Amino acid sequence: MSVTGITDAVRADFDARLADADEGGALELAVGLVTSGVSAEDVLLGLVAPAQVRVGERWESGEWTVAREHAATHVSRLAVDAVASAARTAGRSGGSPGHVLVACVDGEWHVLPSHILAEVLRLRGFRVRALGGSVSPHELLSDVHQNGPDVVALSCTLTFNLPLAHRQIETCRCAGVPVITGGTGFGPGGVWAHALGADLYAPDARGAAEALLHHWPPVRCGESSVRAGAVEEYAALVRRRPELLAHLAHALRDVFPGLRDRPGTPGTPGTPGTPCIPGTPCIPGTSASPATSASPAWEHEEGTEFLGRLLDSLAAAVFVDDERVFTGQLAFATTYFSARSVDPRCLLAMTDALADPLRGSPRTVNTLSAGRRYLATRKPGSHRPQ
Repeated sequence: MSVTGITDAVRADFDARLADADEGGALELAVGLVTSGVSAEDVLLGLVAPAQVRVGERWESGEWTVAREHAATHVSRLAVDAVASAARTAGRSGGSPGHVLVACVDGEWHVLPSHILAEVLRLRGFRVRALGGSVSPHELLSDVHQNGPDVVALSCTLTFNLPLAHRQIETCRCAGVPVITGGTGFGPGGVWAHALGADLYAPDARGAAEALLHHWPPVRCGESSVRAGAVEEYAALVRRRPELLAHLAHALRDVFPGLRDRPGTPGTPGTPGTPCIPGTPCIPGTSASPATSASPAWEHEEGTEFLGRLLDSLAAAVFVDDERVFTGQLAFATTYFSARSVDPRCLLAMTDALADPLRGSPRTVNTLSAGRRYLATRKPGSHRPQ
C-alpha cells in the first residue's frame, strides 16, 4: 500500500464503481479508507478528484454518454459528502482561522471542484459558506454584504467563462474582499486569473488551503490587465452573437451541401432548407442509429450550443488577449468531433466563415488566424495548446 493508502488497484476499483453508478460501493470504499486511517483530504484529492477527471475524459472521447457521466458525477458528489462527514465524526478537522465564501463563477455549472474545495477548507479549519454553481455578480455581492467573508474563492473550469469571472472578481474588489481563484478555466499556472485581477491562485484545493494559511489574512494585491480595446471588441462580439451564430449555421450548410435535411415542423431544424449543425447525428459520416438518434429540435439545440461555445471562446480569447483560450476550445472540439465520427475539418470552415464579418475587429481577426493556423498544423492525437 502507498504512503497515502490509495493504490492503483483502489483507484481502479473506485473507477469501476463510478462506471456502474454504484453509490453504496463507492461510498463504502471511500469512507473505508478514512476509517482505516487515510486522511480525508488524501481521499478527496487522491481518489475522488482524479476519478472525476477520468469521467470527463470518457465523455469527451465518446466512450460514455452524457447520462452516464451525470450518474457517475452524482456518485462522486455523494462520496465527497460521505468522506467529509466521516472525517468530522472522527474529529479530524482543525480550528477556525477565517471565513471563506466558495462559489462557481457565473455560467459555471461544474460544481464538484468547488464542492471538494469547500470540504478541504473545512478540514483545514476554515469556516466555509458554499454557494454552488453559476453565481451571478449580484448574488455574490449580496452574500458578501450579508455574511462578511474574509475572502472569496472562485472556481472556473471553462475558459469561455473568463469574462464572467472578471465581473465576479471586480465585484469582490469593489466590496473590498480579496479573491482566490482555482480551476482549469484560469489557464496554465493561473495565467488568466492574474490577468483578471485575482489576488491569489491555486491549482487545486490543497494548494488553495495552503495558500490561504500562508497568506492569512489575505490582502488585495491583484490588478486587472484587461485592456479597454479588448473589452470593446469583446462587447461587440457579444452584441453580434445571434447574428454570427446564424451566419455560421448558413455558412456550414453551404460548405457541406451533403448535410441531410430531416423532416420537422415549419421553421425548425430538420425542415427542408434548414441546416443541421455539425456535432449532431445529422452530420454525414455519423453512425447514429434510429434507436439513439435525437429529435431534430434537440439536434439543433445541441449544435447551436456547440457553435455558441466556440463563439464564446473566441470572445473570451479577445477579452484576455490570449489566443490560447480559443485554440484550446478548438482542440477540445477536434477531439469531440473525431470521437463522434464528425470530420474535424468543419472547424476550419467555421474559422473561415467568421473571418469576413469580423474583418473590422483586429484582435478578433488575429485570434481567428491563430485558430486557423492551429487547426491546419494540428496532428491527430496531439495535445491541447498550453
